Parts: sequence; C-alpha cells; structure tokens
Amino acid sequence: MKIIKKAKENIFLIVVAVAYIFMFVVKPDMGVTSIKNSAYYIKEMLMIMPVIFVLTALLDTWVAKEKITKYLGKEAKVKGIILSFVLGSISAGPIYAAFPMCVMLHKKGASVRNLVIILSSWAVIKVPMLLNEVKFLGFKFMAIRWILTVIAIIVFSWITAKIVKDEDIVQKEEKTSGLKLNRESCMGCTLCTKNYSEIFGMQGKKAYIKSFDSEIDEERLNQTISTCPVKAINYNK
Repeated sequence: MKIIKKAKENIFLIVVAVAYIFMFVVKPDMGVTSIKNSAYYIKEMLMIMPVIFVLTALLDTWVAKEKITKYLGKEAKVKGIILSFVLGSISAGPIYAAFPMCVMLHKKGASVRNLVIILSSWAVIKVPMLLNEVKFLGFKFMAIRWILTVIAIIVFSWITAKIVKDEDIVQKEEKTSGLKLNRESCMGCTLCTKNYSEIFGMQGKKAYIKSFDSEIDEERLNQTISTCPVKAINYNK
C-alpha cells in the first residue's frame, strides 16, 4: 500500500522516467539530447530558485497582508489589474521563478485574477522581451501584439477567476513558525477556528493558517490541536 501511495504522489516523475527510458530504447540519440536539455534547465533552476526563495521570504516578511489585499485583492479592481500588469512586465528571469512569489501573494490576499495577470505578463509581455521584439520585428508589430495580448490576458484572467476558487490553489500543507496544518486531512469541522480564531480561519471548506504577528499562546494552541478530530495540526518550536 505504501508503494502504491508513493507512486500516486510521484506519478509525474514516474511518467517522465518512463518517457526517457522509451526514448533511449527507440531512439538513443534523442534520449541523450533530452537528458542534456534537462540537465541544462535543472542547472538553471538551481542557480535562480534560491535567489527567488530569498526574495519571496523577504517580501513575505516586509510587506503587510493588508497592503497585498488592498492593492492586489478582489476589491482592488482596476488598480489591482494595472499593478499586476506592472509587476509581471518588469520582472526578470524565467516564468517558473514567478510561482513561489505568486503562492506568497495569494497567501496574503492577492486574487486569482491578479495572479493570472502577473503570470501571463511575466511570460509574454516582459519589458526586456518587448525591447527585443521591437529590434527584430518592428515597433508596429510589437505594439499591436502587445495590445491584443493585454486584452486576451484580461479576458482569460476573468474566466479563470470564475472557475478557480481560492481553496483550489492553497497548498496542501501550510507552515508558519513551526505550526503545520495538513489541508488534505482537514475535514472542515471548524473546531480550530472556534478555539483559536486569531491563527486559524476557514477558506472554502478547509482550515488554513492566518498571517499573525502576536506570540502563540501554547496552552491554547495545544488545546486546539488536541480537539482536531483528524490530527491535521502539528506544532514544533
């Protein structure tokens, strides 16, 4: 059972490994080329991602949740859309570098719609990309393509926000200051939110850990942990 469970958790890696093996058997040259390309991208990620994680951690610490909610939340409306386009357009690095930052922004109150705009802008209308586009394809081509792309991003971000809800993209396990909550195990009983509402809240039908600045009342927290019927909460100092 444990092997099957592990296989399900790592199904993507298993599929990739099988695909590599298949290529080596059927067409060895293609298999070698694929391995080299994969090694290049892994090396690139190892160089970029540590920096992104540090920057994300600093933003998480320095930028208050209220600010993110005000300027990138659901109520930000037009100013949120404009700011999301700006953040995505002035970004640097490959698109996968945006994912940790978007997780942090969502945790602090950024809307699904604005996350889509940031990611899409990062991918297709970054300033360095536009400058190169002008150089090779001309200003008129770049301007028309940019306008149509912006319109498409706005439309698709609206559609995505209607389909994807906040609880759909929250991580299965949240960690804050030694406090862990396994959202996959959570059954939505709301006992933790009733016992310690300053730390726990409900998002959809699952509990989540709020951003909090006050010291943890360990006695109260331990009582909350003991009342969780599925033992989804853990705390280590």
